[in-house]
Amino acid sequence: MASLKYEIPLLDRNTRFALWQIKMQAVLAQMDLEDALLGIDKMPSTLTDEEKKCKDRKALTQLYLYLSNEILQDVMKEKTSAALWKRLEQICMSKTLTSKLHMKQRLYAHHLEEGASVHEHLTVFKEILSNLEAMEVQFDKEDLGLILLCSLPYSTFRDMILYSRESLTVDKDTGMKSSWGRSKSSNRCKTCNFCKKKGHIKSECYKLQNKIKREAANQKGKQLENSGEADVVEDYSDGELLVASVNNSKVSVEWILDSGCTFHISPNRDWFTTYETVSEGVVLIGNNASCKIAGVGTIKVKMFDGVVRTLSDVRHVPELKRNLISLSTLDSKGYRYTAESGVLKISKGSLVVIKGQRKFAKLYVLQGSTITGDAAVASSSLSDDDITKLWHMRLGHMSENGMAELSKRGLLDGQGICKLNFCEHCVFGKQKRVRFTRGTHNTKGTLEYIHSDLWGPSRVPSRGGANYMLTIIDDFSRKVWVFFLKQKSDVLSVFKYWKIMIEKSTGKQMKYLRTDNGLEFCSDKFNRLCKLEGIVRHLTVRHTPQQNSIAERMNRTIMEKTSQEVWSGNPANYSDLKIFGCPAYAHVDNGKLEPRSIKCVFLGYKAGVKGYKLWCPENRKVVISRYVVFDETAMLPNLSLKDSSNKENQKQKYVEVDLVAYALNVAEDIDANQEPSNYSEAVSCEDSKKWMFAMQEEMKSLHKNKTWDLVKLPKGKKAVRCKWVFKKKERTPGVEESRYKVRLVAKGYSQIPGVDFTDVFSPVVKHSSIRALLGIVAMHDLELEQLDVKTTFLDRELEEDIYMQQPEGFIVSEKEDYVYLLRKSLYSLKQSPRQWYKRFDSFMTSHDFKRSSLDSCVYFKKNSDGSFVYLLLYVDDMLIAAKDKGEIRKVKAQLSEEFKMKDLGPAKKTLGMEILRDRKASKLYLSQKRYIEKVLCRFNMQSAKPISTPLVAHFRLSLALSPQSDDEIEYMSHVPYSSAVGSLMYAMVCSRPDTGSAVSRYMANPGYVDADFTRDPDRRRSLTGYVFTIGGCAISWKVTLQTTVALSTTEAEYMAITEACKEAIWLKGLFSELNKDLQISTVFCDSQSAIFLTKDQMFHERTKHIDVRYHFVHNIIARGDIVVSKISTHENPADMMTKSLPITKFEYCLDLVGVHC
Repeated sequence: MASLKYEIPLLDRNTRFALWQIKMQAVLAQMDLEDALLGIDKMPSTLTDEEKKCKDRKALTQLYLYLSNEILQDVMKEKTSAALWKRLEQICMSKTLTSKLHMKQRLYAHHLEEGASVHEHLTVFKEILSNLEAMEVQFDKEDLGLILLCSLPYSTFRDMILYSRESLTVDKDTGMKSSWGRSKSSNRCKTCNFCKKKGHIKSECYKLQNKIKREAANQKGKQLENSGEADVVEDYSDGELLVASVNNSKVSVEWILDSGCTFHISPNRDWFTTYETVSEGVVLIGNNASCKIAGVGTIKVKMFDGVVRTLSDVRHVPELKRNLISLSTLDSKGYRYTAESGVLKISKGSLVVIKGQRKFAKLYVLQGSTITGDAAVASSSLSDDDITKLWHMRLGHMSENGMAELSKRGLLDGQGICKLNFCEHCVFGKQKRVRFTRGTHNTKGTLEYIHSDLWGPSRVPSRGGANYMLTIIDDFSRKVWVFFLKQKSDVLSVFKYWKIMIEKSTGKQMKYLRTDNGLEFCSDKFNRLCKLEGIVRHLTVRHTPQQNSIAERMNRTIMEKTSQEVWSGNPANYSDLKIFGCPAYAHVDNGKLEPRSIKCVFLGYKAGVKGYKLWCPENRKVVISRYVVFDETAMLPNLSLKDSSNKENQKQKYVEVDLVAYALNVAEDIDANQEPSNYSEAVSCEDSKKWMFAMQEEMKSLHKNKTWDLVKLPKGKKAVRCKWVFKKKERTPGVEESRYKVRLVAKGYSQIPGVDFTDVFSPVVKHSSIRALLGIVAMHDLELEQLDVKTTFLDRELEEDIYMQQPEGFIVSEKEDYVYLLRKSLYSLKQSPRQWYKRFDSFMTSHDFKRSSLDSCVYFKKNSDGSFVYLLLYVDDMLIAAKDKGEIRKVKAQLSEEFKMKDLGPAKKTLGMEILRDRKASKLYLSQKRYIEKVLCRFNMQSAKPISTPLVAHFRLSLALSPQSDDEIEYMSHVPYSSAVGSLMYAMVCSRPDTGSAVSRYMANPGYVDADFTRDPDRRRSLTGYVFTIGGCAISWKVTLQTTVALSTTEAEYMAITEACKEAIWLKGLFSELNKDLQISTVFCDSQSAIFLTKDQMFHERTKHIDVRYHFVHNIIARGDIVVSKISTHENPADMMTKSLPITKFEYCLDLVGVHC
């Protein structure tokens, strides 16, 4: 067989890829290689592997031969024909959104220029469609036909196609346009002598025709000015007079709305769709001349809104040159017309049907066009169904009843409305749920058909901890069984118990079960049980509880019999019924002189026991008794679950709680709102891939660290559970990306003290120590860098044997019942923090670092040149400061040899505080801007108006303003007051001492406020506030309520000085260890009397009620450790921490401590 040569151009960037692709597929089909484009795996199974590979190589070779060098260079790495084919589509025909939009834009903007080739126009149009089809963009055939029609410049030809057929398709349209194009082909090579363009002659030139029209209009205007004669005049004297002139030899195609003519008139015979010749009748014109009427008929006109309307009784007057619509005729048919702003509107009812625009000679010209020839015939020949559908779409998909009412009123051009056929658009836009019919139940006996449903969870669990309620209803008798469950997983076991009990007691077998699609009813175990027992399942449709209405509503009666009567065959016994919740007195044997009964609350009946079930509030337990006296005339008052002792405990909790710990917990809760709370949320959120990668990294790290062994759980041992904890660490925007950290933690609360752990205490660095070090860094221009320990708690060997369940998402296949025996510490084990700290402390002291005696997480080392290296530890975060970067690198290297570290470079953020440095000005700033923005968003305060002070000057609250009534207390119980204050506390603890007076509050009752001396109107206790600065910047502060009531301002200031001296001694000791050049020795106070009292060694009668611990300040001052000096109240920055100050004074205090808001 002779070889064939195909004339296919080489594929390059300019080749029409869609056409080349079709040709190339044809070539491969000729060679029986088209299967190779699907891939080797999808070739027919009848071929051997070697035949498939051979076929693929041949197809790949053929494709290479038809590629240009430019394209071939980009696809050389593809080794199969399928991969090469896909790569060519990516290069030459991108399916991206941008490419699709570009191709759609070409389609909509494609127009045929006047005189251009129709065939070329259709070729480009089809090429665009081919590209769109290759991009998987689909169009409706009628839409494509309409787009193609709108690309034509000839409105008359376009209208004939549009109105002369019931449907539009590209194939039919292109056929008509092609034939029209062939009829014009004789002029294609000719040149117009007027516009100099090819494709037409001068007599067909549109530019020339437009010029003639403009000149005729100008000449007409001049004639109107110079002569009393016009085409159509407005004045007439005869009631049946139509005025028209014959001075224009050309017949107009426009319709003029005329109030002076008696009938509709047109000189165009070919416009009429129906026509009847008449032999008599004339029309009078302005010069009293007459024109003969040749016939009468109807004309179709497309109005401004696209609606085709019929003009009836139109007179055909060949001698006239204008088309006239008679307003008087329309008026007689019930139409009304108004003119305003040059627009004449003709309406029927509220619907505008005709519009006219005022043009030359002050005449109103119809906004529309006449439908002629086949188009008019097609329009008038629509069937009743088509007319109904047409009006249905015109009226915005109005209902059938609505259109029938409009037709009845004669508002639809006299068109009749028949039954409306199916409309898909109405289904998409208006579909409603199908109405439920009344159910029919044909069960003939008990247990034949059972309904069941699970209700819950309850907002408030029962006293026994139940959160769910399972109801089982027999369809025949309507008898109801109710079971209270603690969790959904108990449904199967309870159903088994009920089934065995009922079937044995009745001797009947259950046949059908109807439930919803809840997982508790559709689990594998539940379905397996029903199959084994031969129970037929009937399930409801999702979100359709009406299909299980019996279980949902639990109807109590049927056919005037109670459920119990139908079930048992005997009338129900009501003698034991009592009012639920009424007082009940149960008999007890307490002795002759003791009460013979206890007062309880009636709860119900104990199943299987002939006794009443009661609740004893005094003993707080359930009582079952047969000897009960009921008082059904009264009800016990609401019992509060919180007694007075609980209230006192609650108050004590808030008063004595550690401020920093509480604030940290709330601050962590703020950030936790943006992170997954469990494994399911992590794998289903937007960042699931990043969280999954972090979990895999955590598991790799744990396996590499040899944290556990996979073993079977020994008998008598209990495995603790575990969970994933997710943390997204925000970084500086635009500088660093956020870090996704995941930790596998053990649920340490299930550990048993003395068995699973002993000591648990582990220290963390104080915030004051962090700020003190940052102050030293700023003053001496030290280098400050940050480290993070990857596996903080995972390196220390455990002293106890602890077993843990496998983590969710990483359960070893075929070893689901195995557990992990922990060899090393894990997060959230009770002993993990202490084990980590012991190891880290041992490492630091072995490398010549000293641990501060005042803060166990502050380490320092003095070098031979007198410089210091400092390290602060907060669990797994470290700050390292030194004069020389070499010293820091040395410490990092030592730490990395012992622990798995992550070098974070220069410190930018620690404990939620952003660190900003201006080394030229020797300044360092702490900022919590992003944290405060999160707090505002959490409590919906992001749009609140900012103010200059935390509280208004002289602001005061008392307990009298707190909620008093039950309604007010209930309302405040839903206000997150404690959470909001705790959020602000963290900001106050870290970087905002100016908010201390506002947020350091007693939090048991919202609305309580403290001030300085006796400003608390309820307890009359004073407020202590102090602040310490280094280099003009605050490093330590505190605001707290004094525990002793002061009898004077002097005593309040005296106790405050004592608290400040305690902090001064601590800071002095800390700085003496870190840098002996810095000394804290002076405490300033604005009360001269309090200063004298600190120096007076005599214990007077007026100070003996003050706690002895406050008097130690005498010894401190006597030894000279601390000096107390007088300062003016106006110069005392601590004033803002005990009072609500005016703006000017408040801002001055901020400047004194280096706080900038």
